[in-house]
Amino acid sequence: PGREALAKILPQWKKEFAPDLVIANGENLSHGRGISETTIAEIRAAGVDVITGGNHILEGKNSDALLNDESLKLIRPINFIPSLPGRGWLLINVAGVEVLVINAIAQTHMRSQYDSPYLAIENLLKQNDEGSKTKAIIIDWHAETTSEKMVLGWWLDGKVSLVYGTHTHTPTADERILPQGTGFISDIGMTGAHNSVIGEDPGLRIDILIHQKQTKTDVAAAPPYEANAIIAEIDTDTGKCARIERLRQILA
Repeated sequence: PGREALAKILPQWKKEFAPDLVIANGENLSHGRGISETTIAEIRAAGVDVITGGNHILEGKNSDALLNDESLKLIRPINFIPSLPGRGWLLINVAGVEVLVINAIAQTHMRSQYDSPYLAIENLLKQNDEGSKTKAIIIDWHAETTSEKMVLGWWLDGKVSLVYGTHTHTPTADERILPQGTGFISDIGMTGAHNSVIGEDPGLRIDILIHQKQTKTDVAAAPPYEANAIIAEIDTDTGKCARIERLRQILA
C-alpha cells in the first residue's frame, strides 16, 4: 500500500512543487520490513532520489549487497557498528550544489544498542568542515521519542539545514525553523494504509495488545491510503532553511 500510494502522489507533488531532491525513508519498503531490489526500483521509478533507513533496514533478503551498492543512493544509520554493510551519509550533487544527506538512529527505546548518534554526527560534520564544507546538510533522524528528536534539532541548530524525524509513522504538527536557521519537525509520518495502526492491521494489533494473543502483525493493505511528507526550501549560500511545510494526502 505504501509503494502504491507513493506512485500515485509523488508525481503529482513533483509537478506541483518541482523539488530538486526527493528523499524517502525506505526501511519498511518490503511488506513492512526491510528493502529489496524490486521495491527500491519501484520507488525510484516513482521519483525518489535518495533512500534512508532505520532499525529494519537490514531485514531484507539481499540487504547487505544493496547497502553496499553506492549506485542505489541508499544509506543506513551512521551510528550502526562499523562492521555492518553500507554507509550513513551521502554527498550528492543537486543542480550544481553539493548536498550532504545523513541518516542517524536514536538510542532511547530501541531494541539494539547503537553507537552514539551524537558523536557520529559530530565527527562527520567536523570532516565536512575540514573538507568539502558543504552548507546544505539534511538529517533523517530515526527516533522514538519527540524529546530526543528535539534535542538533536536544538543541538544542531545553525549547523545543519534540516532535521526531520522518522520512525513513529505518525506525523507531528511541530514543523518550524529554529532560531539559527535549522528546519525541524519531530516526525513526518508514514505512507501506507490510512485505516491502520502505524500501517499494520488494526485487528491484529488489538489481539496482541488487548486480548494478549501471541500472533504476528501484518501490513494493512486496503485503501484508502495516506501519504505524508514535508517540503523544505534551503538557501544554498547560507545553508539555512527558508521554508518547511507539511504535506498530507488521503488517497482513495
